[in-house]
Amino acid sequence: MEQILKNAIQQAVKHLYNKEIDTNILQVQRTKKEFQGDFTIVVFPLLKISAKKPQETAHEIGTFIANIIPEIKNFNVIGGFLNICLSQNFWSNFLQKTYRNENYGTTEKNLNSKTIVIEFSSPNTNKPLHLGHLRNNFLGDAIAKILDCTGNNVIKVNLVNDRGIHICKSMLAWKKWANNKIPTDNNIKGDHFVGNYYVAFDKEYKKQVDHLIAQTNMDIEVAKKNAPIILEAQEMLQKWENNDPETYNLWKTMNKWVLEGFEKTYYQLGIIFDKTYYESETYMTGKELVINALQNNMLEKSPDGAIFIDLKDQQLDQKILLRADGTSVYITQDLGTAVIRYNDFNFDSHIYVVGNEQDYHFQVLKIILQKFGYNWAKNLQHFSYGMVELPEGKMKSREGKVVDADDLIDEMIQTATQKTAELGKLENMEDQKKQLTIKMIAMAALKYFILKVDPKKNMIFNPEESIDFNGNTGPFIQYANTRIKSILRNAKEKNIEYKNNLNIDFDINNKEINLLSAIYEFPNILEEAAKKYSPAIIANYIYELVKEFNQFYHEYSILNEENPDYRNFRLILIEIISRIIEKSLFLLGIQAPDKM
Repeated sequence: MEQILKNAIQQAVKHLYNKEIDTNILQVQRTKKEFQGDFTIVVFPLLKISAKKPQETAHEIGTFIANIIPEIKNFNVIGGFLNICLSQNFWSNFLQKTYRNENYGTTEKNLNSKTIVIEFSSPNTNKPLHLGHLRNNFLGDAIAKILDCTGNNVIKVNLVNDRGIHICKSMLAWKKWANNKIPTDNNIKGDHFVGNYYVAFDKEYKKQVDHLIAQTNMDIEVAKKNAPIILEAQEMLQKWENNDPETYNLWKTMNKWVLEGFEKTYYQLGIIFDKTYYESETYMTGKELVINALQNNMLEKSPDGAIFIDLKDQQLDQKILLRADGTSVYITQDLGTAVIRYNDFNFDSHIYVVGNEQDYHFQVLKIILQKFGYNWAKNLQHFSYGMVELPEGKMKSREGKVVDADDLIDEMIQTATQKTAELGKLENMEDQKKQLTIKMIAMAALKYFILKVDPKKNMIFNPEESIDFNGNTGPFIQYANTRIKSILRNAKEKNIEYKNNLNIDFDINNKEINLLSAIYEFPNILEEAAKKYSPAIIANYIYELVKEFNQFYHEYSILNEENPDYRNFRLILIEIISRIIEKSLFLLGIQAPDKM
């Protein structure tokens, strides 16, 4: 309809003002709720052509297009805005067409579909996943689903950061203080077990730094570099890169503990990757790239032996790519991983879902790869998102001041159990299904609360607020859908055949037109969410749709409507709404229970 209106306006301008215009300059948008209409045409760009006042121009164009587009019922003008009201016939045709289309809103893949690699999660094997990782995983998974349903070939990848100085810290702490204990000795998940030693390392490190400062009056930065325990960790990293058998075997064992823990958490979150890469397997490719670039005079070597690239021509700093002792830095493996991935998938685009603290890192990564001659590097994108904070402030992994993902999931399930018990919503459900439904509610609360926020913004997570059955929450949306499912089940039990019996010879009320208008908007919402990489657009759309449905449900009868044609129309209408809710929830990684 937007394009039909634009073409009609083009004809109107030709007829009324004898001018040719490009339809790209025309602005056709959905009418705001406070005004009457379905579409609004902004006439200000046409005033130079009409040489008339905004209202007069709008009236002339409105009169012309209303005569050539039969779907226009009437129009009104407010200032320079022409509001178009569509006929009932348009909406009834739209409803029937949409009902027959099970894939309404989605775009089919074809030979021209783009291949998009999206990296997210990217945990370190020195600690469990925490609340910050949850936002990363939820965003990455939702963006991947949105891009897939809008016609792209999407490949979800994970990069496990399983080597480096941070890994050696937890390994060294285990050697010093674990007394050969393993996770099963403490009845603890492997990632939590290893994470405890990472925290223990940091505590000892701080003690040693403070001691050096107190005993020698050493500058704090010098003390940080010379604390005995950090020197031991650096020595361990060198041993690992030199394939020292004892160090390598310890690394392999502790990584196994952590990875097993990660898999359990991913299962709880419903996160699945198409391929997982490991830094321990990709960093050597990065080292080779750096050494080759040095030999080709693209890089420089500092007096202490470190290899770096000078990015002054990009108004950036020097960037070390290999340390003086020959060990790799974080960007080394990212260089290698990018090249490996392009060879694996020949992607059109590659998206890194990483927090905004790494903006500079990905800016530099892209520049370096382009300087190395990889033209495809221009298609690397950093999807930068804001941090998740707690009401009491920022989380700190090294100090153990984090909310572990597993603990948060357990807390959400407990809260959902308590809430549903208080409301008596699952009393008659068998125990196994009840537990499954409670988990669906808990995960909906967690995912929706995080995804409804604009990804670019920092957010504060509040578990109590997220689980509410009222307001802009996941459970509120799930519950509205179960209400629709209940109505449709009752219709089936009453043998009401509505699916092939749509006959609209009555006036559709404003609430129903509002719902039809919201349904009409769904494909545009998906397209916008894909363009902006923003699941929040979908989350807030379904909240508004559900609010509109709830108002309609409380004001009008559906099953008890006396006119069977009207009843059938309403049943088809709410079935489409249920499809859209479920599809939207799926794109957010949320399941929709049949009963709540």
